[in-house]
Amino acid sequence: MLIAKIVSTRSTCNSRRVGAVIVKDNHILATGYNGAMPGAPHCIDGPPMEDGSPYCFRRALKIPDIDKYNFCRASHAEANAIAQAARYGISIQDSTLYTTLAPCYVCLKLLAMAGVKAIYYEQPYESSSPERDAFWQKAVEEAGIEVFEQLRISDEAFEYMLSDIRQLTSRRRLGATS
Repeated sequence: MLIAKIVSTRSTCNSRRVGAVIVKDNHILATGYNGAMPGAPHCIDGPPMEDGSPYCFRRALKIPDIDKYNFCRASHAEANAIAQAARYGISIQDSTLYTTLAPCYVCLKLLAMAGVKAIYYEQPYESSSPERDAFWQKAVEEAGIEVFEQLRISDEAFEYMLSDIRQLTSRRRLGATS
C-alpha cells in the first residue's frame, strides 16, 4: 500500500490523487495513477477555477457528476495499471491490486475481466447512496473478486518504513568484516 501511495504522487488530477499497484507472487507487475492520456493537457497545469479552487476540466465545463466519467481528462489509476501491464504483455491473471481508493464500478469490471482476484484499498469510494453501496457489494461478488478489503497502514508501520527511506538507502548497515 505504501508503494501505491507513492505512485499516487504522480497523479495529474486535482480532484483526487490515486495510485494503484498490481502484484503477483510478491512481484510488482504494473503501477498506475490517475491522469490524462500521454500528450493530453493535465488538470494540474490548468489555471485556477473562478472560485479559486484548483482547475478541473470537467468542472470548468460545468458537467454534472452523473456524467463525470465521460468528460474527465484523467483515466483512473486501476485502468492505467491494467493498460501498463497490457502494453508490456504482462498477464495480471490471479494477481492482487493495492489501491489508495476503492475502484469505481467501471474499474471493478476491468479488474474482473483481467483476472485480478484480490483488491486491497486504503479509502472507500465515497457514496451518498445506500442503493449504490448495496449494488457495489453485489457487483464485487459477481465479479469473482475473492478478497475486497480495506487496508490502512498503521502509524507504527509508516514510521518503520519511512525511517529507512529518510536515510541514505545505499549505506552499509553492517560494519565491515574481514
